[in-house]
Amino acid sequence: MKTFTELGLSREFVSLLERDKITIPSEIQEKTIPLVLAGKDIIGGSATGSGKTLAFASGIVENLEKNGKVQALILTPTRELAEQVAGAIAKFSKHKRLKVLPIYGGVDIRNQMRLLKNADVVVGTPGRILDHLNRKTLNLSDVNFLVLDEGDRMLDMGFQVDVEKILNKCPVKRQTILFSATISMGIDHLTKKYTTQAIEVSVEAHVDASKLKQIYYDVPDGSKFSLFVHLLKEEEIKLIMVFCATRRNVDFVTNNLNNFNINAKAIHGGMNQSKRNKVLHEFNSEGGVNVLVCTDVAARGLDIKEVSHVYNYDLPKISEDYIHRIGRTARAGKDGIAVNVLCSRDYENFSNILKDKKLKIDEVKVPQFERVRMIVDSPNRSSGFGSSRGRGFGREQNNRHRTNSSGRNQGRKDSERGNSHNRLSSHGGDNKRRSFGGGSGRSNSYSRSGTNRGDNNKRSFSRGPSRNARQSSGRSNGGRSSSQGYRGRR
Repeated sequence: MKTFTELGLSREFVSLLERDKITIPSEIQEKTIPLVLAGKDIIGGSATGSGKTLAFASGIVENLEKNGKVQALILTPTRELAEQVAGAIAKFSKHKRLKVLPIYGGVDIRNQMRLLKNADVVVGTPGRILDHLNRKTLNLSDVNFLVLDEGDRMLDMGFQVDVEKILNKCPVKRQTILFSATISMGIDHLTKKYTTQAIEVSVEAHVDASKLKQIYYDVPDGSKFSLFVHLLKEEEIKLIMVFCATRRNVDFVTNNLNNFNINAKAIHGGMNQSKRNKVLHEFNSEGGVNVLVCTDVAARGLDIKEVSHVYNYDLPKISEDYIHRIGRTARAGKDGIAVNVLCSRDYENFSNILKDKKLKIDEVKVPQFERVRMIVDSPNRSSGFGSSRGRGFGREQNNRHRTNSSGRNQGRKDSERGNSHNRLSSHGGDNKRRSFGGGSGRSNSYSRSGTNRGDNNKRSFSRGPSRNARQSSGRSNGGRSSSQGYRGRR
């Protein structure tokens, strides 16, 4: 492995890295820094936490000289990532005193207008960058260094049109670097249209099984939150990140954790930026909050150190998102644990995740735990948490579904709703078999016997499609109504 000096970085730059105890290049840094310094266009495939910020920052710091104009533009999908990247570039460029400005929505635009007059490097989200371009408060005609960070995430969030408008405002002659965890059709389109003889560099995204333990608990419907509280109180946990599918679930879980004296904070896209920054600061600070409940907005890019546990309270739909989530722990050679808490509505997503054969997720026996009562903070039945009908508490239990003429659920007392799926067995004590999977074709699956609930059920989680899979999208199953659950915004 080469040193940073051997990769071509200046003595001043290497000295700054050493002060920050960065002495050994990561794989993506070793592969890309020489290309960045040489001015090549690059398409980099790299996951969160691989060190790509330093890789592209090296070119900015080493090749730019202050001239009072914006010479480098870095686009990021989220506000937090913009702050993080801007902070890193400012730190690496202390000896050059480059003015690095993060630009994003949710804060005073007039102050940004004033600071843009002297900025050398701008790091921002597409929406606010485009806003400044429309106001003519940002001029990109002198940009010679352009970076799209977390490109796939930006496209997933619907920013492709904005990104292309911004790219068309930059000079054709420039160095362009695009980092993306996956190369989708949209990313392929951008690279073909906006890069010149780009060199592809990839770092395999994988989970280090020697450092990261992955487990799951399978619990009856209505018991997920109770087990979750039990686990948080019983285990020795330093810092934990909890992922939920929607903003509403994040707030709901956070509020109920605090009601059980578990110090938790929420972060999601519905919060203003100052509050999000404050929460991240508290989570990163010694003696601060040790449980962060979030949507996938926090799964990529953020520099959150020392996370010991990642909990998936809601399972993501695909293995790529799962890998990004659990990648928040087991960093820098330290051990970490990814914990998945499943009930029936999670089975389809879990089967999709298991299609990635590199993942090894072991079932753990469900311990004895106390059933707890959750506070329902809104009587609105569309919230997905059950209707309190004027009561302050909602019992976490399975009520029979009551269905109106439109087929919608009214009485489900679950902590939150996702998509309902067919349940092929009950939680009773007789011999049943439950099968999970979807589609048709391969039957590459395995069975797990015993449910750790005192029955003899067998479950089969499919790693490939199964002909026997049935999805319930608004269809009746055994006299029970199955509905499309609430889908909140991330």
